Amino acid sequence: MLKLEHLQKRYGNFALDCSLTLPPGRVTGLIGPNGAGKSTTFKAILGLISADGGSVTIFGKALKDFTARDRAELGVVLSDSGFSGYLTVKDVIPVLASLYSRFDKVFFLEKARQFQLPLDKKIKDFSTGMKAKLKVLAAVSHDARLLILDEPTAGLDVLARDELLEMLREFMEKDEEHSILISSHISSDLETLCDDLYLIHEGRIILHEDTDVLLDNYGLLKASPEQYEKLDKQFLLRARKESYGYSCLTDQRQYYMENYPALAIEKGNIDEVITMMIRGAAL
Repeated sequence: MLKLEHLQKRYGNFALDCSLTLPPGRVTGLIGPNGAGKSTTFKAILGLISADGGSVTIFGKALKDFTARDRAELGVVLSDSGFSGYLTVKDVIPVLASLYSRFDKVFFLEKARQFQLPLDKKIKDFSTGMKAKLKVLAAVSHDARLLILDEPTAGLDVLARDELLEMLREFMEKDEEHSILISSHISSDLETLCDDLYLIHEGRIILHEDTDVLLDNYGLLKASPEQYEKLDKQFLLRARKESYGYSCLTDQRQYYMENYPALAIEKGNIDEVITMMIRGAAL
């Protein structure tokens, strides 16, 4: 569905070199801190900025060979773009209908009512959450095959995020070939939606893991200096000096639970994995 091979872009001191693969029927999350390269990657995938090297393949085609019909198969949300603030939702409908032959007006209006988006109010007067809902709704309302979503739930409260995530799940259930590439700072969204995760830092992918594996097998070990010295370190990914001793990230939590019963071991989550992979020292 989507393949990046050493996609490169340079800005001053920043250099992107990103490789990832998104098969049909999968939801893949791209995670990392601000400035890591997530938005740059999304814009390069879409051809909104020119790449300095590498390749982008979507639907088996090189980006340079994409046609207008191919682009209609994409649903896109970018964190720093949206509809003109002087349009209303009613104004947006004919725009989408002219761009996408499979635009579903009935679905769009039904979801707009569900999300309490006023049809006659100018978008510039919408709340941040309402603008986010509209962008995602536009992306899923024309039967796209691939959604590329950069921070789609930013600015939404818990209930609104749940509504949007449910709509994305419905999108995936509608066709087993549908796929989503999504970034988000809200780890709970990714834990419940994504099949796998790529962690990007300073323009490089430093971790790729299935979400279930990360949540089930990863863990944080809390060790005193004496315990740390005696630890078998072959399954430790990162270690970080703390006031009490050491915090260690492992992808073999069960091994340490069985062999070090006196050790404090916590189940891993996405936020802790990000923190340890970026701030911890490699072993």
